[in-house]
Amino acid sequence: MIPALALRDVAVRRGHALALDGVSLEACPGEVLGVLGANGAGKTTLLRAALGLARPERGRAELAGRDVLALSEPARAALCAYLPQERHVGWNMTAWRVASLGAPGAPAAEARRRALAALARVGLAGLEDRGVLDMSGGERARVLLARLLAAQAPLLVADEPIAGLDPDAQLLVLELFREEAARGAAVVVTLHDLGLAARFCDRLIVLNEGRVEAEGEPRAALTPEVLRRAFRLDGRLEETAAGPVVAARRGGR
Repeated sequence: MIPALALRDVAVRRGHALALDGVSLEACPGEVLGVLGANGAGKTTLLRAALGLARPERGRAELAGRDVLALSEPARAALCAYLPQERHVGWNMTAWRVASLGAPGAPAAEARRRALAALARVGLAGLEDRGVLDMSGGERARVLLARLLAAQAPLLVADEPIAGLDPDAQLLVLELFREEAARGAAVVVTLHDLGLAARFCDRLIVLNEGRVEAEGEPRAALTPEVLRRAFRLDGRLEETAAGPVVAARRGGR
């Protein structure tokens, strides 16, 4: 199976320092891959390098087996949809029009259909004609998620998509990503909540100062040793009735 996304020994420099140093990973169709790490570990740089938005000093990024830097912008858009951390919207467009921007190559009627369906999936049915600047921050975040879903791309990449959302909205977002993986998409998502990452992701990549500290299924990737090295936490991943949680306190080295 050809990975939807792959990094091959990628290094990216920011100023005099390496933000990524020898990172390799693959994300395959049908899985949710979580990218974890403390602030400044390199998570956003990893996503940007994977999508050709940051040029590697060394190594290669691939989408569907093709060098991302050799792809045209329309070709990249056909292979991948991206939800960045930034949620700024400059114009008070209606929710459905913003969501329809996720399907730029589709005929207008098809783009609208996809937008309306995606808005319903994120819980905004009935708000399709509301201006996004008249919405709450959480509603606006859902509109941008709908834009991602409207792409119907084989690879979905989302940078901190649940940051600042209410707990129920966080669960909705991650459940939608699981649905996208079930339809055959590859999903790559950066997260800070270790428990939710363990609950919803098939595999985890843990970054520490620009390098891969651990990779594997959640229990293998979030060992007490990894928690100490990557997050400075003393603790462990525990199973509860509500799902996995990380029981920890600060102080690990």
